[in-house]
Amino acid sequence: MKKYSYVGISFIILLFGIIFVPRIVNRIKDTKIVNNSRMSADNKLTNEKLSYLLINGEKKKIPAFALQNQDSLLITQHDYKGKVTVVDFFFVNCPTICPKMTSNLVYLQNTFKSNSDFAIASFTINPKYDTPTRLKKYAEAHKVTNPNWHFLTGDKEQIYNLAKNSFNLFAEQNPNVPGGFEHSGYFALVDKKGFMRSRYDAYGNPIIYYRGTVSLEEKIADNGEKEQISILKKDIQKLLEE
Repeated sequence: MKKYSYVGISFIILLFGIIFVPRIVNRIKDTKIVNNSRMSADNKLTNEKLSYLLINGEKKKIPAFALQNQDSLLITQHDYKGKVTVVDFFFVNCPTICPKMTSNLVYLQNTFKSNSDFAIASFTINPKYDTPTRLKKYAEAHKVTNPNWHFLTGDKEQIYNLAKNSFNLFAEQNPNVPGGFEHSGYFALVDKKGFMRSRYDAYGNPIIYYRGTVSLEEKIADNGEKEQISILKKDIQKLLEE
């Protein structure tokens, strides 16, 4: 009986190996396991077509605003018409993520320095302190040369409304955090007609925003977040060519 049992078990194992092992190998070979993993989806954005952000079926567009820039000039949404724009929220005395974000924006500025249709809009979330004079010094300290890069200040309520309700980027005053303010470390991308755009992730959803706190040189941060400046650069170029 034992002899027949061993033979039967061996036959089952052999049958399993013939039928199922090739399928497992094929799954790994075809990278299906990798492609279905949430852990690998972050930066594995194979669909590079740029989507619109839709709210109730309508394309999300920059609303009207009127703020001062670092040269004390009045800047509105019309100043960005016909330009591909990267948007961020920051403040001058930010001791944490702002320097990294600004450094990445400077990289993009220098990448597209020959294209007059590239712009940046940096909204301060501490307008009481960040006057045009202070913003000017900040711009000079970071070697800002693009005439279409506006550091914007003015009415606090208007700025926070833009952050929360228009761009849906987190920003708030918090005395318990370094610098007294906290905000999102992401960039929004806007096309020449004022619509928010982004590519799709591995699951067919628009990523909406691009991570601004990790540089190309870092590639991956200590917390495991991957850089998205490289894909943002590609997507800016696509929009410039539209």
